[in-house]
Amino acid sequence: MTAIEPLRNFVSEFTRLFETSYQTLQIQKVGGQLLRTLVSSDGWLPESYTRPHPEHYSQYLLHCDPLERFSVVSFVWGVGQKTPLHDHRVWGLIGMLRGRESETQYTRRDDGTFEQGETEFLNPGEVAFLAPGVNDYHVVANAVPDQTSISIHVYGANIGGVSRAVYDLGSGAEKTFISGYSSEDVPNLWDRSRSKSA
Repeated sequence: MTAIEPLRNFVSEFTRLFETSYQTLQIQKVGGQLLRTLVSSDGWLPESYTRPHPEHYSQYLLHCDPLERFSVVSFVWGVGQKTPLHDHRVWGLIGMLRGRESETQYTRRDDGTFEQGETEFLNPGEVAFLAPGVNDYHVVANAVPDQTSISIHVYGANIGGVSRAVYDLGSGAEKTFISGYSSEDVPNLWDRSRSKSA
């Protein structure tokens, strides 16, 4: 078995979910089980997708469905790094691979400002869910004070190309952004030449 095979299997099984009559909630439920299996073991993520940036978190593309129905991304959090308050506008799954992550939820008031909710923590092997209109506003941070943390995210679109927004915590002012990716390349999940020639 090649090191990347767990990721390849995950992508294959996740793609098959779209061949069923599943609705979004069912895709998230079954997909969350697949993601839990993926992040229950370490060692499959290529080293080049584990490197923190010294100034901000990194978002490395691991796979994007050819029809852009979903994307798989590794988020790499250096010490002290966190997101601004932001939204997604598509469904998502977050699986913790290494370290620990904190997530602080926010609710938007009628006047556009935000009310802070609870902070929860995600540990290795655990999976969290998000959905527009349910829990789509949050701040995420590395919850380990002295090491890099890595989470694997699955989104219901090509997340690096989705127009989303960050928000000012005080005023609620909205600023749109498109995140793109930190990757210079994408891992070739489908190269079986090494395993077949061994």
